[in-house]
Amino acid sequence: MNFEEWEPIYQEILDDFGFDRSKDEEAARLLSKLIGNRSLNVQRLSELIYRRHVIICGNAPLLEEELRSIDVSDRVVMAADGATSVLLKNGIVPDIVVTDLDGCMEDIISADRLGSVIVVHAHGDDIPAMKQYVPSLNNVIGSTQSVPLKNVHNFGGFTDGDRCVFLAKEFGAESIALIGFDFEDSNVSEVKQKKLQWAKKLISEF
Repeated sequence: MNFEEWEPIYQEILDDFGFDRSKDEEAARLLSKLIGNRSLNVQRLSELIYRRHVIICGNAPLLEEELRSIDVSDRVVMAADGATSVLLKNGIVPDIVVTDLDGCMEDIISADRLGSVIVVHAHGDDIPAMKQYVPSLNNVIGSTQSVPLKNVHNFGGFTDGDRCVFLAKEFGAESIALIGFDFEDSNVSEVKQKKLQWAKKLISEF
């Protein structure tokens, strides 16, 4: 995703939620320092995704049921944050985890130890979590929704789920299937509902 193309969308999101761009930028700088020279090369994402069939797993309650009806053995499996726990519970190690570190970190760290690539997203609300968890991750790539840095990339996207989609498109997936997504979930907070609508919009339009 070209940042010049993404920036107007990002600004619209900031305005809609009243988020502070300077906090996102502070978080990206911190993530850059925490990762240092340990970052995986993004070529690793290309190796996993390019011309492959990708399944992106959201963390809606229906994920476990949908997993029973689909064969993921020949697919690249991407987990949106908390979906990692459901996948591990069902004996599936995701190839890629996209997280802003508010899922079950014990499971995300387990996935990291099992070889998952962990794409950690920096935003203004997860600075304490980054300080706590990023130093212990082995297979880490940094991401931001603001200005990219040398080792913190902007692939596009806003929530963990739609960031997975942007990532898969960025690296040339042959096909993308979504499971465990419920954009109309009424059992979440108003803010979460609003985020889900943004995710739906971004996935459908980009």
